Amino acid sequence: MKIKILGPGCRKCEKLQNETADVLAELGVAADVEKITDMDKIMEHDVMMTPGLVINDKVKMFGRVPRKSEIKKWIEEEIN
Repeated sequence: MKIKILGPGCRKCEKLQNETADVLAELGVAADVEKITDMDKIMEHDVMMTPGLVINDKVKMFGRVPRKSEIKKWIEEEIN
């Protein structure tokens, strides 16, 4: 599983990265987590607001920090 955290390094981006790591640990799922801070690369995903979360090349959300339950649901969708 490939996960990308999109954002310049703001507090919300850090929170998203930490929440995602927590969910992965809770589920016992291994993932390649990449933090992308370059705005040109962020724009390649058609994300206009950060933070953004991309799982297996699918943009799951952007512009807010999702609840852990949402992150868990998205990760589980990509496992199954």
